[in-house]
Amino acid sequence: MSTELSEVFLSSASVIAGFMTLVWVVSLWRKDASVVDVAWGLGFVLISWTSFGVSQHASLLLPLLTTLWGVRLSGYLAWRNHGKEEDYRYREMRDHWGAAFPWVSLVTVFALQGFVMWVVSLPIQAGIATEAPPMIWLAILGTAVWATGVFFEAVGDWQLAHFRATRADENAVLDRGLWRYTRHPNYFGDFLVWWGLYLVALAHGAPWWTAVGPAAMSVFLMKVSGVTLLEKSLSQKKPGYADYVARTNAFFPGMPQEK
Repeated sequence: MSTELSEVFLSSASVIAGFMTLVWVVSLWRKDASVVDVAWGLGFVLISWTSFGVSQHASLLLPLLTTLWGVRLSGYLAWRNHGKEEDYRYREMRDHWGAAFPWVSLVTVFALQGFVMWVVSLPIQAGIATEAPPMIWLAILGTAVWATGVFFEAVGDWQLAHFRATRADENAVLDRGLWRYTRHPNYFGDFLVWWGLYLVALAHGAPWWTAVGPAAMSVFLMKVSGVTLLEKSLSQKKPGYADYVARTNAFFPGMPQEK
């Protein structure tokens, strides 16, 4: 590993540790750990520009793509969460841990998400810090995959927000637009965003092993905090969700199986 790459990794780790500590302090002031969700996208933006600032020969493509994605996501989550109570996941933790929750949340919510953020962003950091002539065709391919992901994520979020604002039945299930082809177009979009950024990073000389970043994100989206966690909640809350599951792909888009 080059000296510059090591310096970028260490600088990003230090900056994200400070950033997540600050977000934790804000959560104590607001008595709402949900602020960590809003900080998620902005953390990647901070990592990308930290890497750019440390590197001596960085391309603007990776930090720009990361910024467009991260600012949109954090802006959407800030708008969605405005005026609402703390997310049920953190309320349950708060009830369980009582007075110890602030310190427990520092480790299990804020520090953990900061570490995951650092690992997932390894391709961005390495792609910015590695000095190599870019492979233009691979950069174009990666940008196209990234753009497709942003489309699925942004349009999926908009369709869901519009559906929630206009539905007459609280238990109704969104099965139109992108949601007709995948039960989680926003998660699928996020999946494409990170593999697209990985391809762009490879095009700029990032080592192949930084695939651990998008691979980790893929596991989280499909098996840990994304689809699996949300599906369990929705199946319990919405009577018609089982029918939706029977005819619609969980993650990768496909034509619905009409009865």
